[in-house]
Amino acid sequence: MKRSFCLGTLRVSFVLLATMARGDVAIYGEVVHTVAGDPISRGVVLVKGTKIAAVGRQEDVAIPAGTPELRARVVTPGWVDAHSTVGLSGFLNQNHDQEQLERSAPMQPELRAIDAYNPRDELVDYVRSLGVTTLHTGHAPGALISGQTMVVKTFPPSLDQSVLNPSAMLAASLGDAALSDKPDKPPGTRAKAVALLRAELIKATEYARKMGLPEADKRPARDLRFEMLGKLLDRSMPLLVTVHRHQDILAALRLAAEFNLRLVLDGASDAPLVMEEIRASGFPVIVHPTMVRPFQAAENASLETAAKLRDGGVPIALQSGYESYVPRTRVVLFEAAMAAANGLGFRSALAAITLDAARILGVADRVGSLEPGKDADVALFDGDPFEYVTHCTGVVVSGTVMEAAPR
Repeated sequence: MKRSFCLGTLRVSFVLLATMARGDVAIYGEVVHTVAGDPISRGVVLVKGTKIAAVGRQEDVAIPAGTPELRARVVTPGWVDAHSTVGLSGFLNQNHDQEQLERSAPMQPELRAIDAYNPRDELVDYVRSLGVTTLHTGHAPGALISGQTMVVKTFPPSLDQSVLNPSAMLAASLGDAALSDKPDKPPGTRAKAVALLRAELIKATEYARKMGLPEADKRPARDLRFEMLGKLLDRSMPLLVTVHRHQDILAALRLAAEFNLRLVLDGASDAPLVMEEIRASGFPVIVHPTMVRPFQAAENASLETAAKLRDGGVPIALQSGYESYVPRTRVVLFEAAMAAANGLGFRSALAAITLDAARILGVADRVGSLEPGKDADVALFDGDPFEYVTHCTGVVVSGTVMEAAPR
């Protein structure tokens, strides 16, 4: 018996779905935003297998006869959430499904996100249904070094197929988020926090030197903590620092300069106050969510932060973010819409959750734009994606057509 389901305004038969699941599909849009170039009116994206085979105007792209079709008013790359805790902070918002922060010690760089990530959590399905196809997720702010992050697709649930980078960055915090509220548990001050980081990096430098000795009997025992810190020192991994106040931003920049680290600033509410220093460093900023509570360390958070950084020549991306009292994520699409309406503009906001985010995460060769050879990650909409009344009518992840968002 032939069964059918509805994908937005498109009804697709069960037989057709089986064909589409193999990845051959032509996606037509009244407007196709490739992000790599200008928008294409009456465009089409041809998907073969897991990859994009062609992108262009409908009259210019040869579509093989019998290729299944999807149609939408607006077609974009799948969203890239530049920083979240989805898959570690669970859908139920209860203690038993919160894996994003281990509080037993101030620095635990050896903790791997992939060991805690739950690809079958309902929250992963939820954000995917709204167009998010790639997540930079992992250990949350709230400790001096909370652990590693990872870059992963929101489908399939098999990690060996969905992970783009199992160890993307090392997540750290400076300022209020890194400080302990217990007098006998350091760090209790900003100076102590930075001193602890510097001391640990010096130890890691010495560990790396000894591990390189030709005499095996003179090498130290394997140490997971120093191995991970060594990746910062050899610049194979960036340090993701959640930081808001201007003095903490400058402390992070000093730390990076002292140890020749690659740095990604996260949050950065006070960034406009130290714009020259950030621009001179060349480091990117994953801007705080627009819904961050603007008080305490983030008292200078603004809806215009993303626009100010962009205008100041600082590379940016947007994020859904994390706050400990609400582990359930926000959706990065909303963040882009708010930033677009507050000075960033449509095209820059779109780039900040697609190609620019992918570049900061080091996965722009795979995702972030609609170009031949890239992964077939596509989001379909029945209107302007940044308008509140618009619906995501379909999502394609690595060539697999997924369900639409519930209405």
